[in-house]
Amino acid sequence: MVRAGESDGVSSVEDCLLAHAVMGGGLPQEAEWHLWEAGKNYPRSELAESHLREAEALAPDHAAVLIGLYRFYFYKGRLEEALAVANICLKKAARECNFSTNWRAVAKGDACFADLEALWPRFFMFTLKGYAYLNMRLGAVDEGRAAVEKLLVLDPTDRIGAKLLLEILRAREEGDDEP
Repeated sequence: MVRAGESDGVSSVEDCLLAHAVMGGGLPQEAEWHLWEAGKNYPRSELAESHLREAEALAPDHAAVLIGLYRFYFYKGRLEEALAVANICLKKAARECNFSTNWRAVAKGDACFADLEALWPRFFMFTLKGYAYLNMRLGAVDEGRAAVEKLLVLDPTDRIGAKLLLEILRAREEGDDEP
């Protein structure tokens, strides 16, 4: 089981996307306002979620909106909903990279996964890491393991830190609390 305080891949995904003008571009000003309001109102879950849904209505496929939804659901402990958003993000990244929307069918040569400056492939990998993590947390260990193993095929030098998730799984299977 992945423990509190361990990386969920969320911050890395946010850093990857929101810091880059290309992915932040094209967000309607009103949607951006709703994202800021959602952040300001985070403790008031219903209001924050309402702002996120307004941003989604204005820019349904925008990476910044998807990340906002993912983070909100993840940090509110609504992991099933975070997983649903992760699935949407995986499909978006696949469309942007022009490869299969089935992550299992993605091959190392489909994109420049070794180049962490390649935004959409990087987004895909960090999203897949979050997808793996969420599946592990939700008890779908085989699905989580398969996603981690795919990440290690795409990123054999493990620049995004997928091996940690495998270590946690191994420790769990051996009955050890530490990886």
